[in-house]
Amino acid sequence: MTEHPFRQVDVFGNGPYSGNPVAVILDADDLTTEQMARIANWTNLSETTFVLSPTDPAADYRVRIFTVAEELPFAGHPTLGTARAWLDAGGVPQVPGRVTQECGVGLVPLTHEGTMLAFAAPDRLRSGPVDEDDVAVACERLRLDRADVVAAEWVDNGPGWLGLLLKDAQSVLDVRPDTAAREDKGFFGIVGLYGDTGQGGDGPEGVAAEVRAFVGDPGAGLFEDPVTGSLNASVAQWLTSAGILAAPYEARQGTVLGRDGRITVTASDGELWIGGATQVAVSGTIEA
Repeated sequence: MTEHPFRQVDVFGNGPYSGNPVAVILDADDLTTEQMARIANWTNLSETTFVLSPTDPAADYRVRIFTVAEELPFAGHPTLGTARAWLDAGGVPQVPGRVTQECGVGLVPLTHEGTMLAFAAPDRLRSGPVDEDDVAVACERLRLDRADVVAAEWVDNGPGWLGLLLKDAQSVLDVRPDTAAREDKGFFGIVGLYGDTGQGGDGPEGVAAEVRAFVGDPGAGLFEDPVTGSLNASVAQWLTSAGILAAPYEARQGTVLGRDGRITVTASDGELWIGGATQVAVSGTIEA
């Protein structure tokens, strides 16, 4: 076993320990896929990442992202947390002020200014309307009245998100899903706006939208992810392209879990940028 630099980073928090943590193992080129999967299962966080040497010369580093059960091609809060850990460990980007990450969906650019980082929302792998049968499954698992769903869209940029727009923010906060184990997967994202359009930032501290994310693995119950960058990225692409919201705006996530995650959505050079605060909470080494 060898020592590897380790960071645990709080991402999207509106204050200390109020966001979503991610474990980051740096200098991980010598680890096998099996070792990575075992470590990720052991940390028992929603994601654990492993920083490797890039294969693309344009990238500053390559990252592999694992849940407790599988590897993901992309995830949002691990992307921001990994960049923060890499910078904290002395990483120097090729382009000042911009980090380029290589991962399963290709190159993902990030901007950084102090503890604030943002990534360019990657293209969705699947978009468009959701069949009514799939909406019915989502409503069943989330214990939603179909009448509360204003619109449904595939917002998959890696994990497999199915997005539901509810009639308002309070309807999002009121959801209490069925957490019983199922044999099928489930990646459900729900969003509701404050005020008539959300553009006025009528929610707490100017928040425009309330977001929640629910994930179910085969044989396991449905659990809620505290603050989810990938979902907020694809939801932003959906809602802005549909004219329902316009960037810039801020979303809140994690309220029901006692967190206070804040996700900023901005537009620049034809891209949406998903950002938030990052803070290294744990720093040390891990043996693997």
